[in-house]
Amino acid sequence: MQIVLDKLKDNLQIIYRKSIDADAALNQLQQQGKGKFATIFADNSPFTTRAKRFEPYVKEVAGNMDTFLAHDFTAVPINELQPELVVIVQQIEALLSTLMQFKATL
Repeated sequence: MQIVLDKLKDNLQIIYRKSIDADAALNQLQQQGKGKFATIFADNSPFTTRAKRFEPYVKEVAGNMDTFLAHDFTAVPINELQPELVVIVQQIEALLSTLMQFKATL
């Protein structure tokens, strides 16, 4: 389990760094009159957050990770924690793929 947690943390750090660059690019596009959209992710995404920048989504994933890591893994069966873990993985996948697509379009 520790290997999985370490990989999730590593991916979250990557997402954080990429989101800073992406948000800066979005700010620049908006100043140029481009980038007119309501949210980055649609309503059917794994996020409850609705925002025009990546940072709030990163904060949501980080909060979910904090909640997940607060569990006593020796006392709680992993199958009870699986739904939380699935959401975190889906959020990380969505952010990574969207950030890569955004960078490719710049």
